[in-house]
Amino acid sequence: MCGILPAMTSSLSVLQSVFGYPAFRPLQESIVEQVVSGGDALVLMPTGGGKSLCYQVPSLVRPGCGIVISPLIALMQDQVNALRELGVRAAYLNSTLAPDDAAAVEAALLRGELDLLYIAPERLVQSRMLRLLEQSLIALFAIDEAHCVSQWGHDFRADYLQLSLLHERFPQVPRIALTATADTRTREEIVIRLDLAQAEHYIAGFDRPNIRYRIALKQSPKQQLLRFLKNEHPRDAGIVYCLSRNKVEETALALQQAGYDALPYHAGLPAALRSSHQARFLRDEAVIMVATIAFGMGIDKPDVRFVAHLDLPKTIEAYYQETGRAGRDGLPADAWMVYGLQDVLKLRQMMDQSEGSEEHKRAEQQRLNAMLGLCEITTCRRQALLRYFGDSLTQPCGNCDTCLEPVPTWDGTEAARMALSAVYRTGQRFGVNHLIDVLRGAENDRIFQYDHHVLPTFGIGKALDNNQWRSVFRQLVARGYLRADLDHFGALRLEDQCRPLLRGEESLELRRDLARPATRQHTRQRLPDDIDTELWEALRECRRGLAEAQGIPPYIIFHDKTLQEMCAELPRTITAFGGLSGVGERKRDKYGEDFLQVIQRHLQRGDT
Repeated sequence: MCGILPAMTSSLSVLQSVFGYPAFRPLQESIVEQVVSGGDALVLMPTGGGKSLCYQVPSLVRPGCGIVISPLIALMQDQVNALRELGVRAAYLNSTLAPDDAAAVEAALLRGELDLLYIAPERLVQSRMLRLLEQSLIALFAIDEAHCVSQWGHDFRADYLQLSLLHERFPQVPRIALTATADTRTREEIVIRLDLAQAEHYIAGFDRPNIRYRIALKQSPKQQLLRFLKNEHPRDAGIVYCLSRNKVEETALALQQAGYDALPYHAGLPAALRSSHQARFLRDEAVIMVATIAFGMGIDKPDVRFVAHLDLPKTIEAYYQETGRAGRDGLPADAWMVYGLQDVLKLRQMMDQSEGSEEHKRAEQQRLNAMLGLCEITTCRRQALLRYFGDSLTQPCGNCDTCLEPVPTWDGTEAARMALSAVYRTGQRFGVNHLIDVLRGAENDRIFQYDHHVLPTFGIGKALDNNQWRSVFRQLVARGYLRADLDHFGALRLEDQCRPLLRGEESLELRRDLARPATRQHTRQRLPDDIDTELWEALRECRRGLAEAQGIPPYIIFHDKTLQEMCAELPRTITAFGGLSGVGERKRDKYGEDFLQVIQRHLQRGDT
């Protein structure tokens, strides 16, 4: 597959014959042409948008080996296995390889026997590795997850800071930096730190229309999660994110006891166990991974049908990237989250405790405020999410909770003033529970201990119950009218933003939280109406058997979308089979007869 073929028809030929796709997606063709011709590129494209083809195709068209810098060594083997299935000469170099195996990969690189080589950033910057690359013919450098270079980003990796040396040591080799999540500030830092001032920028739309975004208030989070899974994803693969290791363990156990194939994943587990759990998640079809944010970057599993958050992410970038691991195959998927006031207070306290500079803390607070704004918004969530990344959607999406079930609101101006007044008159030294007691006129020891029963605000809020007041305080914190003071055990303090509201110069619409979780089910048929369920299951069983025989995940053989196309098209010849999307020449020859036999048996049963 080596040897330069400068015309774009050669790139299209590689796309069709190797990867089995009839045409490039929007922007892919321009990016491929830029890199094939030797130019640099900065690519922002949503997860599942086809970023990998933007460096894989040029690596096969240009002479030499494409070098891919990837931050997670655990995922390299999966990516390499998928490429080898396509007939691509791919390998990886990282700390998991035995010395003899690593030496064999290095020798193959020197002999020009590799098309793609994945390398961890910490290995790439070693002097020995750089000398090896200088002795080899390099087609390009692809810097995956490029946002890791930014100290303002949500997933900083110190090793990425040294990657500017690629331009210094290999000035003639094109570089392509790729990420799915980067706001304007992060993009600017990527350009500076990777020395990509001359690179062409390619920014695809951030929209993932197949993902349904849903955010709800925490009430009984484990029960809410179990209802969501039972009603909508009883037999689907998915990821559940939690903030702490303990919560990961507790949630995984609760799901196991409820009959789900759930596995924990966090940095406190032994490396071998983490690797085993990840392998099962990638290989099996209905595993739920319960994880901290240590899991997931670069995950290629296409059939993740949901991503659930039991705790609030710190930033919209993190939320977007984590939810983007759902529905990479373009089929319907859910991004489901529950959050509460304690999430907000905990994250803000963590930020206050961090050792970063004041500038960094302010930037983190701004990002958290944006995340909270997304949660509390009463209009289309997708429009707000895209607007954050500088993208736009002219009409409400119709596929998020606020579009499907418009949020009831109420004039919370007077209640907000009462709450802010209670904070002020109690000296900005108390948390939510005590403030609610003051507003509702509770007669308990603590109220009398501090003489709060004589305050003008004592008992003025009896018209609202405890949960309604919690909602008011949560929304005031979320919107920046109040903040939690770490030095006083989460005591609420006034922010400058509250002054116009207290002076009567502005009004405030608040969300009306439901007293109980909504019982309405959003269950969607996973398969289109014209798909024969019996044939679908037979094709999946064929795929499963072939995958198990080779020790690879089923999706590496074919994605669900390709199986659905088999059901719709019912190919009867190897030529027709090869015309399906995702069926390249190697997979056509390797698997065509097996799947054609399944289709033929199904058709014969239908004729009898």
